[in-house]
Amino acid sequence: MMTTDTNLAPAAAAASPPPSSKPARTKRRLTLTQKDARTGLWLMSPTLIIVVAVVVIPLIWSVLLAFQHVKLIQIGTVNPFGNFTLDNFKVVFSNGALWESLWTTIQYTIGSVILVIVFGLIAAIVVRRPFRGRTLVRAAFLLPYVAPVVAVTFVWRVMLNPEFGIVNQFGQNVLGWPEPIPFLSQATGTWDLLGLQIPVPTALLTVIAFEGWRYFPFAFLFIMARLEALSTEPEEAALVDGAGPWQTFRYIIWPQLIPVIGVLAVLRTIWTFNEFDDIFLLTGGAAGTQVASVRIFDLLTIQRNVGAASAMSVVLAVLLILMLAFYTLMMRRRGEKI
Repeated sequence: MMTTDTNLAPAAAAASPPPSSKPARTKRRLTLTQKDARTGLWLMSPTLIIVVAVVVIPLIWSVLLAFQHVKLIQIGTVNPFGNFTLDNFKVVFSNGALWESLWTTIQYTIGSVILVIVFGLIAAIVVRRPFRGRTLVRAAFLLPYVAPVVAVTFVWRVMLNPEFGIVNQFGQNVLGWPEPIPFLSQATGTWDLLGLQIPVPTALLTVIAFEGWRYFPFAFLFIMARLEALSTEPEEAALVDGAGPWQTFRYIIWPQLIPVIGVLAVLRTIWTFNEFDDIFLLTGGAAGTQVASVRIFDLLTIQRNVGAASAMSVVLAVLLILMLAFYTLMMRRRGEKI
């Protein structure tokens, strides 16, 4: 028996695992900040997935299509990583329609942004002081912004109709217009001012006026909120010193509105630069109102050239990024935190 136990001891020692030289690893406990960060990441993950699926992936796909020969009928079977080429950009840049549509877009954007801010500023100043019915007037100002775009464009088309529109009826019967004005179908009209024949882009000015009317409530809300937050003490001191209303606005109110108006100008520039539905519903891009977004729509639906449409979209995106970078640089030089 003693001989048998002696033989088993070395075998059992060989079968058992060798003792580890490193201490057993203990699970690290997270701090409260780390737990909050992990919880926040879990809460954000559904939104992040939706943004990636709806925004990031289509954006990357659009950029890839800009470098390929793709027709609309091939959109469902095309390989996103197929043969890349620069031909779409050559077509876009060599066609004069791009520069013409970009120039129209710039005029449309500048005119619309200026009108939106001016109308919004005037509306905010008008209802700044309390008066009877002020709440009703404020609510009425928001109607153009909240009304469906199809409804308001239809109303404008009826009002501006050269045959039975109320605007032309009023102009001919009251203002003495010699003939009706086709506001939405006339590319260039002539205005007689003090004996001078001045060419005027009628349809483009009409869609700019529509844009200013429809989106001035957006500027009104921004500027009104800033005016409500202003202290009345500087204005009261200026009044005591004998300053008039214009001097009070010019030297006290306006400097405090500049940051808000700067943000408004940037936001409205980005949105107006991509505006499509208003112009398309009013004029269809005819009569000198073919902005870049309408030009892209024509490339996609009429010419069925997905690659050229994507290339032009990329060009517009680059222009917007450059404008935003310029604005950021200007604000940083002024000491603003962005």
